[in-house]
Amino acid sequence: MALFPWQRKENFLTTAETQRVVAAIKAAEKRTSGEIRVFIESRCRYVKAIDRAKEVFFQLEMDETEQRNATLLYIATKDKQLAVFGDEGIYQKTGASFWNNEVALMLTAFKKEQFADGIAGCVTDIGEALHQHFPYDSDDKNELPDDIIFGK
Repeated sequence: MALFPWQRKENFLTTAETQRVVAAIKAAEKRTSGEIRVFIESRCRYVKAIDRAKEVFFQLEMDETEQRNATLLYIATKDKQLAVFGDEGIYQKTGASFWNNEVALMLTAFKKEQFADGIAGCVTDIGEALHQHFPYDSDDKNELPDDIIFGK
């Protein structure tokens, strides 16, 4: 059995699913100073998705948030790879087991072809961790766009 058995021929997310994920990002960010982004592309240039996630994270200048508390969910659809990359501020507060668990939960949803559920669930969980460690303050501003980035 394949590790990533999803086989969707049309776009990875429908318009409604995309809107649902963006709504999850907005809801999560209302409770924290942290930032969450989702990046979806077809191919991963590296063997490890985490390497590509890190590259995208820095290309998007996500490391420039004031409290270093941004997180990127990375998905390569055709290569069937994914990773979650958190900046040093949030990573130090949560530890590796939190991130590994989030990837496992997304994989479980993806195996059932519940892509939007997997992504939105991960966004919600990360939002909760960000809220716990970096709660919203009245002078917080949205430092990064909330939209999903679709690469090649």
